[in-house]
Amino acid sequence: MNDSIINLVVFGVVSWTTLFLLTRKIFPNRSFDFCNRLVSTVHAISAVILASISVQDWSCPLCPLASKSSLKQMKAIAVTLAYLIYDFVCCLFDKQVKIDNLIHHLVSVVGLVALLAYEWCGSEIIAALLLTEISGPFLHLWEILKELGYKDTDLNLTADVLFAVIFSSARMIGGPYLTFVTLSSDNPILIKVMSIGLQLVSAFWFYKIARMIMYKFSRRTKAKTSPSNM
Repeated sequence: MNDSIINLVVFGVVSWTTLFLLTRKIFPNRSFDFCNRLVSTVHAISAVILASISVQDWSCPLCPLASKSSLKQMKAIAVTLAYLIYDFVCCLFDKQVKIDNLIHHLVSVVGLVALLAYEWCGSEIIAALLLTEISGPFLHLWEILKELGYKDTDLNLTADVLFAVIFSSARMIGGPYLTFVTLSSDNPILIKVMSIGLQLVSAFWFYKIARMIMYKFSRRTKAKTSPSNM
């Protein structure tokens, strides 16, 4: 990993932390989670933009496979690595520390550090970054709307459905294809293991999201057909 990437990661951690502190100052009456999700939304949008810019050939987004990462790709990965380090620390200061979330962040940080050190598989990692972050803004919007008082409204349900559709399309259509391509290419074993792990996690969350959406629709249907509404 060259010095410019290390400096970018350090600068990124400081920048994400500063943005969070500014957000806390601007919204002093909002919760810790609310402010962190605003920062997370900025990261998700930034990650998608940077990943899109670093795709070398949109006629073949995954080309070249199993090849040296370009500088643009490494910078895009470094920005997300910096965010994950910031968010890992943020999780430690939240009211309710979630062990599974901490483990997820720690594994992701170690994985991205290894990928930057290898300077390899840039196309595959950028594709994974796009697939994982494209639904992020809608996930955070869902939680932000709840704190703003829009829980159980049509607006909140719309955000839920948009998140579910985008997440499912990216993770359960694009994800399996990316996993197949990664496994069938001449990639390091670490990359292949991470690819399988990411797809398994995506499948788990797809199951939970599908159940959540079905529950919300069934609850709204029952509310409309209840005797009190007749």
